[in-house]
Amino acid sequence: MMGLLKIHFLLLITLGNKMNLNESNTNDSKGIKQIVRALRYRNYRLFFSGQFITLIGMWIQQIALSWLVFRLTDSAFLLGLVGFAAQLPSVFLSPFAGVLADRWNRRNILVVTQFCSMVQAIVLAILVLTGTIKIWHIMCLGTLIGFVGAFDGPARQSFVVEMVEDKADLGNAIALNSFMFNGSRLIGPSIGGILIAAIGEGYCFLINGISYLGVISALLAMKFTPKETRTSTPNIFRELKEGFVYTFSIPPIKSILLLLGLVSLMAMPYMLLMPVVAKDVLHGGPHTMGFLMAGVGVGALIGAIYLASRKSILGLEKVIPIATSIFGIGLIAFSLSRVFWLSLVLISVTGFGMMVQMASCNTYIQTIVDDDKRGRVMSFYTMSFMGTAPFGSLLAGGLASKIGAPSTLLISGISCIAGMLIFVSRLSSFKP
Repeated sequence: MMGLLKIHFLLLITLGNKMNLNESNTNDSKGIKQIVRALRYRNYRLFFSGQFITLIGMWIQQIALSWLVFRLTDSAFLLGLVGFAAQLPSVFLSPFAGVLADRWNRRNILVVTQFCSMVQAIVLAILVLTGTIKIWHIMCLGTLIGFVGAFDGPARQSFVVEMVEDKADLGNAIALNSFMFNGSRLIGPSIGGILIAAIGEGYCFLINGISYLGVISALLAMKFTPKETRTSTPNIFRELKEGFVYTFSIPPIKSILLLLGLVSLMAMPYMLLMPVVAKDVLHGGPHTMGFLMAGVGVGALIGAIYLASRKSILGLEKVIPIATSIFGIGLIAFSLSRVFWLSLVLISVTGFGMMVQMASCNTYIQTIVDDDKRGRVMSFYTMSFMGTAPFGSLLAGGLASKIGAPSTLLISGISCIAGMLIFVSRLSSFKP
């Protein structure tokens, strides 16, 4: 596996170097070069390669953790409670983390957050491998990673613009980020499902811990031109208020954040219910869950390629409601399926809609926001996306334990459609 990842890294570096040699040729805007044009920036290539390795490990841990919790408790509600504990810190900390992302060196923030994530994974591995793991350990470690993620999200979202020198390529870089994220989602769960059955969850966590060396190494290898530092440091609450007023005074950003908040609350927790669907609905095991998670990755990967091939954000405001509809319809159809191969197809459609909706929202906001407020705006993006997620996890787990996972997924899909209709009614505020 590590050999394949090294080959992947070298291929990306080689591709980027070839693109640099042909940079003067303005006619090479079609085909593969159009789709991967952001890779011509060295820092972005490093980030892409290192993060890809780490994300594979993260998805291996994600599927192993879900299966571990369900194996230990056999409770959909506790699955939701674990998700709630891991995501709750984002509700309170993300806005403050956005202020710090605008003040501090974003690369240094990411190095610290990735190191903390590595330590969390290794501690989790030790507890499982020694047979001392308890559900409260998982809750505490999940809360810790939630604190880390609250600072990681705004810094990561706003760091992309520093790696891509030409703002015209920003949308492509964000789409490639989604490609990377969902490419790893395709590989990681498939490997994770096999590893859980073969060697157990503990080694999955250990592999994830080691994988963080990829992104940490990439971050440390980057080179940046020093920027001017602030001569004064304003009050953090004043900056927070300034970011809030700025964010919600722009109608398109406000509409996008409200849509993201609703979808994150009602629909995103569908991933949390995959162990329940795999075991109780489709009567499978960890392999079944791994294939379902990989199916999400296939659809999302196709969506990422579609977005990466777009040349500008023109018309992106119309893509957002279409993608939200596909997400909702996919969830509704998936909730009604009881056949594995059909569920696999439908979850891929769901993954496509989910990825295109999220990445389109991210790209639109990052393109129109002012650079000096980027960290704070993206903290509200993170809060809309991640801040409502813990309550959604708790709600989904509670509903699934009462009415079943299929009925819960049906409600999630209907909520997406409702959010799309509200968003469409506000499209007149989006200026071309």
